[in-house]
Amino acid sequence: MAANFSPKKFVLVGAGGRAALFLEAISVSHPQDSKILALCDSSAVRMGYYNRQLAEVWHLPPVPTYPAETFGQMLEEQKPDGVIVTSVDCTHADYIVAALEHGCEAITEKPMTIDAARCRAILEARKRTGGKVRVCFNYRWQAAPTKIKELISTGVIGNVRSVMMEYALDTNHGADYFRRWHSEKESSGGLLVHKSTHHFDLVNWWIDSIPAEVFAWGKLAFYGRENAVARGDGKFTGYPRYTGMDSAHDPFAFCLESEEMRGLYLDAEAESGYIRDRNVFRDGINIEDTMSVLVKYRSGVVLTYSLNAFSPTEGYRVIFHGDKGRIEYSNFGESLLNLALSTDAAENLELKVVESLRLFPHFGAAQDIEIPYQKGSHGGGDRILLEQIFSSNPPSEKWGRNAGCEQGAASIIVGIAGNESMKTGLPVRVDELITLQPKATRLEELVH
Repeated sequence: MAANFSPKKFVLVGAGGRAALFLEAISVSHPQDSKILALCDSSAVRMGYYNRQLAEVWHLPPVPTYPAETFGQMLEEQKPDGVIVTSVDCTHADYIVAALEHGCEAITEKPMTIDAARCRAILEARKRTGGKVRVCFNYRWQAAPTKIKELISTGVIGNVRSVMMEYALDTNHGADYFRRWHSEKESSGGLLVHKSTHHFDLVNWWIDSIPAEVFAWGKLAFYGRENAVARGDGKFTGYPRYTGMDSAHDPFAFCLESEEMRGLYLDAEAESGYIRDRNVFRDGINIEDTMSVLVKYRSGVVLTYSLNAFSPTEGYRVIFHGDKGRIEYSNFGESLLNLALSTDAAENLELKVVESLRLFPHFGAAQDIEIPYQKGSHGGGDRILLEQIFSSNPPSEKWGRNAGCEQGAASIIVGIAGNESMKTGLPVRVDELITLQPKATRLEELVH
């Protein structure tokens, strides 16, 4: 390493569960290339937990902490190169815009934000400042999605004309969105924004096209008090949360007794007022748990998409119809939720999943396509993505997997338009909500 090299300096805002991935990558995987300067959050307890992690687990000195309302002060005092945003979804835009205006790179968890106005604010700030926004789409970096991208790029099924995608969240993973702030649409944008942004981004990237028009339908069909009572599960509605309640018989009960859950949530309740383990069969949930979406792209490709959050199994199926054949991919099995694993621990975990990738050429025999194996959280995608962010010399990238704010906008706008369509019962043109370079037809034409 050159003698005059200095590590890239970062601050992090949003000391919740997802922050661990980034802090561990800086501290353990890339300590020579990157440095964490400070933490910012609404909870001193949560920031204290991560400072203990830094000292006791990752063997680094604790860092200064800043209350959320002093985010700007942190930027002035610490002068970071980059800001990592892992806060509640509805706050992302404020932090991204402020980071850009302070001359910092913004690295944000998905979704980039939750509505059209906030999305426009980010796009305008990036254009005004010339700064850089990176959206962390770890699904792009998994082995199977990358292999699908490679297959489509070779033209083996010709031009893609339509895509069908079904995504299922099991009653372990799916239920968790209904225990916490994600169950409030004003905080998360609902699952069409918070969760489906992963899926819409994959399709946008796979077919290299920009969404143009969206129609959606959805409802809260399983979670919530009314649904539980209607199907005879009223016995599970008698408590507002799980901790400290007689809920041992409840298959949806959630435990906050692990060191991580206590440090980030239970011990912080008196300070923050945030309850991490609310009953999924309570009143007040205003997001959907089952959704169907039709998307028409500028290229003419049509996507048919569905999401279910109360499935007995976890995974997804996607089918591409081209004018020379068809590709089918399927992955169903276990999810990593609630295992509270570090990135290193996840590297050695093998989930029980059934995965297949098949090619059906016109007038030819079907072929099973081998998928390279990648260890680690999110199918190994986290590790490769984090290397791109925090390494001073990341591997070259030929599949266009790094994503900027325009790609982030192209993914969330499908869910945002879907939410509008569910309210009105009408299709929604994306250009009426935000403008994604109106003359562009390919996703790759959008500025990174």
